[in-house]
Amino acid sequence: MSDKNKPLDPLPDSFTSEAEAGEFWDSHSTMDYAEYLESTNDVIKIKKRIFEIQIEEDVFQRLQQEAISAHESINKVVDQILRKTLPVT
Repeated sequence: MSDKNKPLDPLPDSFTSEAEAGEFWDSHSTMDYAEYLESTNDVIKIKKRIFEIQIEEDVFQRLQQEAISAHESINKVVDQILRKTLPVT
């Protein structure tokens, strides 16, 4: 919390939806509510990773046109192009 003198909003007992929880945590820091945190032995298995890369604007514009023509997302078009051109290892 940036203002140490500002009182904390009370932590809700529950949220009616994921959106409501998201709105709360978008504007609050978990560090301000550390006393409510509990340890857990849960294991999170990451099944899919997504990476970002930088590309030049002209390449992006060509990808965008290809995506529009193919009625696909740009991500899908890029994935398809890379899968076709990169050798399988």
